Amino acid sequence: MYQALYRKYRPKVFKDVIGQPHVTVTLQNELLSGRIGHAYLFIGSRGTGKTTCAKIFAKAVNCMNLDEGNPCGECDLCREIDAGEVMDIVELDAASNNGVNDIRDICESAIFTPAKAKYRVYIIDEVHMLSPGAFNALLKTLEEPPAHVIFILATTEVHKIPATILSRCQRFEFHKISANDIAKRLEYVAEQENADIEKNAALLIAKISDGAMRDALAILDKCIGVSKKITVEIVSKTVGIASQEQVYEIIEAILKESPEIALAAVDNFDKHSKDMSRLTFELISNFRNIMLIKTLKSAQNLLIISDEDYKKLKDLAEKVTLETIIFIMDTLQQSFEKMSKGCDAKTELEMCLVKLCSPKLNYSNEAIANRIDKLEREINLLKAELKTEFKEN
Repeated sequence: MYQALYRKYRPKVFKDVIGQPHVTVTLQNELLSGRIGHAYLFIGSRGTGKTTCAKIFAKAVNCMNLDEGNPCGECDLCREIDAGEVMDIVELDAASNNGVNDIRDICESAIFTPAKAKYRVYIIDEVHMLSPGAFNALLKTLEEPPAHVIFILATTEVHKIPATILSRCQRFEFHKISANDIAKRLEYVAEQENADIEKNAALLIAKISDGAMRDALAILDKCIGVSKKITVEIVSKTVGIASQEQVYEIIEAILKESPEIALAAVDNFDKHSKDMSRLTFELISNFRNIMLIKTLKSAQNLLIISDEDYKKLKDLAEKVTLETIIFIMDTLQQSFEKMSKGCDAKTELEMCLVKLCSPKLNYSNEAIANRIDKLEREINLLKAELKTEFKEN
């Protein structure tokens, strides 16, 4: 049976976890020193390795031949845990098992000593979904846990967890994985799968995945299904996003105040059944890059783009003022929010582009302020030219 790439290449030891050394090194040191806590809280956005590290830790605390803080993967317990045959390692999805009885069953079973392993480990994913009653049921066990029990709680929304629970856990925060780290991992996985991926294509997938390795591998999986030679075009078509050329065409139309070109580009995009809200997001993202280039002396390190795209955006940045960029971003952001509330995405984007390309049709305070600012700059420029001409005469 085919196995998805994000499952096939899920790390089995801490050293293979990408982009979280501050977590993995600490956990390894605790295992080596024997300073093992009774409750851990893993915090971070999706796809950053929380559940993966929880599974590795559950295996490591029970491994009979620990290798520098990593599970050996060869002892009987490691093999049985990998095969899912050890009942002492319990995983619970709190999104669908969030009631008092679900947690009460765990707390009652925690009393008993492990059947095979040294520790009975409970991994509760999406723990913030537990009901208030379930949190109260869990609290008693966290206050006075049996010596053979370890709880590992994972969440994407830590602010929803009661302070009484937080205070009883060792807290580890998982960062978004950097685009370069994701791109390198994608290149490695592609090579293992006998596929060839361009560097710019890997960076594009990393940008789309927004720091989530699981999402990046899922996109790569789809792309390999389309072609073994993965280019930027293949990624764009597979994910359903506009190519950079299409995005640049609309940006230039906005800067030149040409609604015909902008609307034609949107219509062509729509004919291929592409997502209008995604196109709007791409426009916002590109104008954000232009803003950073305009503001900072060296912005390339902050941008997840190729050298060619950086040069193109730098040229665009020279054609527009910072005030206009911010106004455009704000207008696009307002349209993006309206799309999320159920408005017709294509119509909303078309209205937004007409406003941006025809400033006189936009009567918002921001648009009026932007036009006044533009007039002031033109007047100052005219004054400077007249002053220069007067001196020459």
